[in-house]
Amino acid sequence: MGLLFTGRNNFTEVIYQYAAGIKSLTSKIVALLTNISPMKRIIKKVAVLGSGVMGSRIACHFAGVGLQVLLLDIVPNDAKENTNPAARNKLVNDALQAAIKSNPSPLYTKDAVKRITTGNFDDNMKDIVTYDWIIEVVVERLDIKQQVFEKVEQFRKPGTLITSNTSGIPIHMLSEGRSEDFKKNFCGTHFFNPPRYLRLLEIIPTKDTDPSVVDFLMHYGDLHLGKTTVLAKDTPAFIANRVGVFSIMSIFHIIDELGLTIDEVDALTGPIIGRPKSATFRTADVVGIDTLVKVAKGVADNCPDDEAKNIFTIPAWLDKVVASNWLGDKTGQGFFKKIKSASGKEIQTLNLQTMEYGARQKPKFASIDAAKPVDDLKERIKMLNNANDKAGEFYRKFHYALFSYISFRIPEISDELYRLDDAMMAGFGWEIGAFESWDLLGVQDTVKKMQDAGYKIAPWVQEMLNTGSASFYKIENGKRLYYDVASKKYKPLPGAESFIILSNYKEKLVWKSSTCNLYDIGDDVVALQWNTKMNSIGGEVLEGINKSIAIAEEKFKGLVIANDGPNFSAGANVGMIFMYAIEQEYDELDMAIRFFQSTMMRVRYSSVPVVVAPHGLTLGGGCEMNLHADKICAAAETYIGLVELGVGLIPGGGGTKEFILRASDDMHEDEPETITLKNRFLTIATAKVATSGFEAYDLGILRKGHDEIILNQSRRIAEAKRSVIEMTEEGYVIPVQRNDIKVHGRNHLGALYAGINGMWRAGYATDHDVVVAKKLAYVMCGGDLSEPTLVTEQYLLDLEREAFLGLCGEKKTLERIQSVLKSGKPVRN
Repeated sequence: MGLLFTGRNNFTEVIYQYAAGIKSLTSKIVALLTNISPMKRIIKKVAVLGSGVMGSRIACHFAGVGLQVLLLDIVPNDAKENTNPAARNKLVNDALQAAIKSNPSPLYTKDAVKRITTGNFDDNMKDIVTYDWIIEVVVERLDIKQQVFEKVEQFRKPGTLITSNTSGIPIHMLSEGRSEDFKKNFCGTHFFNPPRYLRLLEIIPTKDTDPSVVDFLMHYGDLHLGKTTVLAKDTPAFIANRVGVFSIMSIFHIIDELGLTIDEVDALTGPIIGRPKSATFRTADVVGIDTLVKVAKGVADNCPDDEAKNIFTIPAWLDKVVASNWLGDKTGQGFFKKIKSASGKEIQTLNLQTMEYGARQKPKFASIDAAKPVDDLKERIKMLNNANDKAGEFYRKFHYALFSYISFRIPEISDELYRLDDAMMAGFGWEIGAFESWDLLGVQDTVKKMQDAGYKIAPWVQEMLNTGSASFYKIENGKRLYYDVASKKYKPLPGAESFIILSNYKEKLVWKSSTCNLYDIGDDVVALQWNTKMNSIGGEVLEGINKSIAIAEEKFKGLVIANDGPNFSAGANVGMIFMYAIEQEYDELDMAIRFFQSTMMRVRYSSVPVVVAPHGLTLGGGCEMNLHADKICAAAETYIGLVELGVGLIPGGGGTKEFILRASDDMHEDEPETITLKNRFLTIATAKVATSGFEAYDLGILRKGHDEIILNQSRRIAEAKRSVIEMTEEGYVIPVQRNDIKVHGRNHLGALYAGINGMWRAGYATDHDVVVAKKLAYVMCGGDLSEPTLVTEQYLLDLEREAFLGLCGEKKTLERIQSVLKSGKPVRN
């Protein structure tokens, strides 16, 4: 049979089936022709059932992204007969207040809590009828969860999403006895605590879950909740906890083999190998040692075929810790204990041999000392794994056990290996995944060493190597491919077009220096990243920015400035500033400041769009770069601010100038002129840092209606690239340098000086704080002018630079900078 229409394969298939006699295809054809799914979900309102630590914080996260939230919990026992809503909702209200007051904040902005309505199961369960997504977060007991779902089914409208945040109960058991509509719209959605900061969201369907529900949640969690969504099978502990708890339990057993202490293990398993500062034992204290033991026992009991189930056996010393009720932070002591001493608070460590607490000991490993100066994480890991001391022996045992375990988890807990890496990086804060680590150390070589040491590997790994596939991942044309075990072929990671990882573009390098790399990321857009300690900005980075703009102007549509590291930039290289100042090389320092300022102005006044995509720490000079960009595409978790006052300086790279310019633009006839300037002044003078991208709007760093916030930080570079293309296609025009910035001179200077003196008298400012703040006020008022005046950007840059240079000659400023260089914290002097 020949068909005339050949434009769309899916349409052709429908017509073919129809011709064969299949009826009732009208809705499918309409859906295919209009390219939409039969049911388009829109989430506006979410009901969270359970207000414990997880429930209240999940509610805060939903509210933070702009949704209306209903948070419900039980009526307290002593209020069952009470009709007063305050009494009946006391439990849920207290839980929400505790969450709001917690640090770090579960909210992007304080105002987001206004989107949360509280209630109780008895009086307000009926209200869920108008909600689009209902998520259960009650206590981890099957019977209680099933009771809640029975109530839910009485009120939810058909088609409403219903999910559970359980971390251990099999998902399929939760929906037993429920209706067909309930079951097909039900699955597990496992958030990690704290939900705002830990990016993992495991999606766990049952055999009854409609595939469209899974697809929707995978996409919605990524795009609208900022999550790394990972599809997991309904197996004990799912993916992250299964592998994460194995990793911790494996370390517990290695401790006994090598005779290591708690302090030594936490030194070995923290940032030095790309893991969180909490490392192993501090993480256990935070999570709860009893919780860790519960998960470990759950895996041991429910996974009889797990080849490494003996690792989940609880060591004798761990049993003693639990029996003593030393469960971590929740009981005031665990593997660590805070005590009061003559010098203040002291943290003591538990000795696992004597079961007594003692002073912390600084571990000494030659290999760790050698690796610390190496900034490149991958190089550090290779160095440490090959070391000949006890640390090297630990790393080999640790990696071999981990690699063996993850090999056998495919396809048990996931069909695709990349999901394990995604889960561990997003849920446990690993900077590099387990399979990626195996690639780094060499799969073939490591397999041989593992086998020689008595570790088993799953047969598919050897089959992969036998077919000539030497790694789990590889890069082709800037795209990352993963080895698919089922097909025995490499496949592209799903959604790769929305996630630009600059390290994947090494084959498309346009230009490089010792610190900078400029990549062609496609569609005539280039992206610059640099690699320095904390991504600080020094002379070479500034040269790289100028060079990248020049290349973009000559050959490309525009430039994106971003990086793959944990932070965008901690600011200017204060070590260089300190060196010039201490040696009184003021001409060199003046040139360095001029170069920084001119580079920021180059960012602003290039002939092509320059878009910056910050995330994490974006401080000082890093913030100034953003202030001068054509557009900012910031991750929601961007902590941005002008913090120079903390080290006794003022922003000297154009940041002060930019705040004056924006204050001038923001002045309104219906409010005193000093208000806008005062707010800008206080933001700098108190070294305020936005605790989220949303808060950066309130501080005037991001511009509402212009700059964007990207909830999933993995998307920010792709969004920045899109912005460059849009600006180019709309006809980008070079901005004109400003000569109409209104400053008020003495008229406003007196008011700011009075405020500074008031802070000093109240004890909020030191003598040197006053000196620095008055310099800042002088610059922000335009200097010693007798009347309001319109000035140029360059005029303000010159004032800014002169004040910065003057402060570099102050002894107390140098003491502050030296303190930051030594300890990471400025001294208050």
